[in-house]
Amino acid sequence: MTLFEAAKQAGMGKSNLSKIEQADSKTVPAATLDKLLDLYEVDAETRAVLHELSKLAGKKGWWSQYKDLMPQMLADFEAEACALRAYQAQVIPGLLQTPQYADAVFRANQVRDDDEIAQRVAARVTRQGILNRVEPPTYLAVIDEAALRRTVGSVDIMREQLRYLTHMATRHNVSIYVLPFSAGAHPATEGSFVVMDFADPRDASIAYLETPVTSMYLEEDHQIRMFNDMFGGAQACSMTPAQSLTSIEDILKTMEE
Repeated sequence: MTLFEAAKQAGMGKSNLSKIEQADSKTVPAATLDKLLDLYEVDAETRAVLHELSKLAGKKGWWSQYKDLMPQMLADFEAEACALRAYQAQVIPGLLQTPQYADAVFRANQVRDDDEIAQRVAARVTRQGILNRVEPPTYLAVIDEAALRRTVGSVDIMREQLRYLTHMATRHNVSIYVLPFSAGAHPATEGSFVVMDFADPRDASIAYLETPVTSMYLEEDHQIRMFNDMFGGAQACSMTPAQSLTSIEDILKTMEE
């Protein structure tokens, strides 16, 4: 059926059906959904699933209150991911930051007021909740040695941050790889990124990049292959998780002395 034919037979406006099909409608009323399910002769089991999805679509995620303060869709993708692979060159990855460290990172650009910084820190800490779920995603983080040695905020803040990393490194779902200075040039020298994988094979992996003015979500096959190669190359140049934990502890010991 054409759009016009389907709309006519379902007894609804063509523009309304078009909005649903193009995902411009955030919710679909149950009565409207039933009209379409009847028209398309959808079986009972699928109908029940679609009605449940329709109900869930009307509920806002926790991140809706921070929509102006964090990259659009990022928290949504993170919540659905079964595995995340991050490379970070300048700072500790966001999902592994302490509140004090995150506060210091957000203050670094010197343009945000205290209220905005507090909200951004709260959003970041809430995002970290995915690592504490009953069935958490696998999280692999390649962290450049520079991020570990750069004093962010103060020495006390860095000590706390490094101690927190040693704690997170013992989690069964978290693996930390330190990329040492001695590795020299490596495949990920062009910048930080995150690759998110999903349990459903129909959902393509997504590579996420963030800049001061925009965020990018890439999912074309050739793009994902490139980021997979970059992450794999950086990981191969890094210390093992056991060696990385020892390295972090050594840096922490130097700071404490």
